[in-house]
Amino acid sequence: MERRREELEKKRQKLAELRRAREERIRLVTQQQEAPTSGGSSTARRQIDDLVASLVGERPATPTLTIDGSSDGGSDKGAGSSTAIMSPSPYSSSSSHPLHHDALPLVGRLVPEFTSVEAVIFDIPPKERVVYNKEVQTVEGSFEPQGPSEEELREQIKEELAREEQLRLEILEAERLAAEEIAPQEVLELTDEERKAILQSTDFVEFVDHSSKILERAMGERYDFMKDYTLGLDDEAEDHNGNRMRLVCSYHDDRWTKNRSVTDVGWSSKYPELLVSSYNKNPFAVNEPDGIVCVWNIHLADRPEFVFHSQSDVLTVRFSDFHPNLIIGGTYSGQILLWDTRAKSLPVLKTHLSVGGHTHPVYAMDMVGTQNAHNLISVSTDGTMCSWQLDMLAQPQESLSLDYPTHPITDEVAVTTLGFPDGETNAFWVGTEEGAVYQANRYARAGSQAGINTTYSYKGHFGPITGLHFHPLFGPMDFSDLFLTCSVDWTVKLWRKRSHAKTATPDNALVLPLYSFETADDYVYDVKWSPTHPAIFGTVEGSGKFDVWNLNMDTEVPVMSTVVGAGKALNKLSWSKDGRHAAIGSSDGHVYVYDIGEMATPSTEDWDILQRTVNEMISTQSHGNIVTNEF
Repeated sequence: MERRREELEKKRQKLAELRRAREERIRLVTQQQEAPTSGGSSTARRQIDDLVASLVGERPATPTLTIDGSSDGGSDKGAGSSTAIMSPSPYSSSSSHPLHHDALPLVGRLVPEFTSVEAVIFDIPPKERVVYNKEVQTVEGSFEPQGPSEEELREQIKEELAREEQLRLEILEAERLAAEEIAPQEVLELTDEERKAILQSTDFVEFVDHSSKILERAMGERYDFMKDYTLGLDDEAEDHNGNRMRLVCSYHDDRWTKNRSVTDVGWSSKYPELLVSSYNKNPFAVNEPDGIVCVWNIHLADRPEFVFHSQSDVLTVRFSDFHPNLIIGGTYSGQILLWDTRAKSLPVLKTHLSVGGHTHPVYAMDMVGTQNAHNLISVSTDGTMCSWQLDMLAQPQESLSLDYPTHPITDEVAVTTLGFPDGETNAFWVGTEEGAVYQANRYARAGSQAGINTTYSYKGHFGPITGLHFHPLFGPMDFSDLFLTCSVDWTVKLWRKRSHAKTATPDNALVLPLYSFETADDYVYDVKWSPTHPAIFGTVEGSGKFDVWNLNMDTEVPVMSTVVGAGKALNKLSWSKDGRHAAIGSSDGHVYVYDIGEMATPSTEDWDILQRTVNEMISTQSHGNIVTNEF
């Protein structure tokens, strides 16, 4: 308010100064118009009087005359043949003969006295001499700088009046605003209909949702701002030294995930704080979508970042490896759905329910290729493998029937899980409902044909296979030929893939596992290698236990084990990119994130130790690793 008053006072002073300047200019113009011109006239009169006095009153006593009677300033022509010029004598003081009285007076000037001599004087009338004085006919002060004209003065006065009026209006507006600030604001009361319309508007709901998420992320930061670094290690440090795992957070939303089971989980390769989970149908909410996909944030534990809907149960879900905004899901109806975090909750693209794609539930998907050339590979229990372009889901780019002609029961293979070795785009391995693992090819190559390779079959499980994962390719040694499988037979198997032998082998040869881990108390639903440590993998089972294995430390029992949540069955497991966090999906609709601490960081000798461990497994394996298949 003080600043506003100072501005008003300055504007009033400026307005007063403009008014005084305008009045002063008007007064000066009026004085110039009314001033008498007598001063200039008196001066001119005085000059004329002085000239007349010099010409008349100061006439010389003896003027100089020529013989013809004209003055020395007269005509050039003489009147006689002989002329005697009267020359003045500086030594004479008087003249002997008087001068002619009709001679014209000369211009007033001082001349010396002349001597008289005899001269013949002719009586010639003198030539009239016209004398005039050249003067500039102007008044005094005519050459002084001229002031503005009357029109210019009028324009200046009009401009000053306009500026004064504008300044006056600005002062009035400033005073009005100041008065409004001082006066109490009237609160407009909304009616119930108006309030309800605002609260239910789309823009208002989106604004509140977006703003509240930002605030909750900031308030949900778990960093200890009061930590004292001068103190020693506390008891909680044991959770990070590799001996124990720690629960980071759990995710559940009563609105969307209540009475649903988690069917799959996965981390974003672009944003390490985001993970996605898929859910099946809620039997108690017939009006809600059958399938739900939620995107969770590590820094936002109370609600999901995004919620996407599906008309069928979503059985598998993943982030796109090359498009971080895209989320892909496989459904119970056999459709492939594509959601975009920049769009609404419904899928932006989806496959058709036709024979061109899948007609049975899709339990597994994977992405192969590079940034510029990649495909989505999906398999279903209908025994079909499909390759898709993400920007064209109307029909698959390629479709392959996975048949096993020599199978004694049925030639169709019901695929439940899928795995590609790192860097491989053609050969892949599938787990089936019968408990066998088969190697298949997308394309026909030398020595092999497209479809299931009947040269080898991997037999070891006695129930449907629920998980299959190849060792990631990283570090100084290549272990990408190792893969793990888990099954409802309560076991986890370690396998070593086989390529085509150069020599002929019996058809339908059987490959046995390198090692079997049999400590589970229930169905083992998923198994995953660590992305950073070569010897660590994790398993989840129906009893609610999460086990972490380290083959360099022990192959008989897991190095860490814990019961997750309320002890409900755990369906899926996924490691974060840094290998420290494990996301676990539970059958009660909760998603748990655990931190295994520094155990995720390998040492330089871990690869050598794992190589020795694998060699020992190979050497101690019973003879007859490849035997004839007998069903």
